[in-house]
Amino acid sequence: MAGSNDMDETGKARVLVGVIAAAHGVRGLVRVKSFTADPKSVASYGELSDERGQRRFRLKLQGQAKEGVIAQIDGVADRDAAEALKGTKLYVGREALPEIGADDEFYQADLVGLRVEARDGKTLGRVKAVLNFGAGDLLEIEGEGVSLMLPFTKKVVPLVDLPGGRLVAEPPAEVEAR
Repeated sequence: MAGSNDMDETGKARVLVGVIAAAHGVRGLVRVKSFTADPKSVASYGELSDERGQRRFRLKLQGQAKEGVIAQIDGVADRDAAEALKGTKLYVGREALPEIGADDEFYQADLVGLRVEARDGKTLGRVKAVLNFGAGDLLEIEGEGVSLMLPFTKKVVPLVDLPGGRLVAEPPAEVEAR
């Protein structure tokens, strides 16, 4: 599952697929925290870009790490160069991601910005982010003067309508009471 949406300098959609977490060793390798369902996929999309879309990176997998992969980046030959990249967010063009076939599967990035409605049609806000702190995905919903966190489950979010730009949510009673 890929991370948040963004646009490049030409207005094309990009998706955050990872971040350079640290240098690894002395030969220019980096540890990449991957936001893809299979951490190794972060290197399979070809050319990645930084947050501004100005720098380009090609990753060559060298191994696995606890929360991602170890990779060589073309042109990065020593630890100092690798350390200088720490914190760099890695984006890929949305068109490079494979299409999802199932009706109940989504890229997290496609959920950000969707209008959130209750069953009765009342607008609750918009999806600001999709977060995961280890117990499952949460939708951060930003409404008028209020922010909600909803579990992204079929029970709480029974309908995701990407073409319609919306999702329907049934917040649990303890969330509605606030």
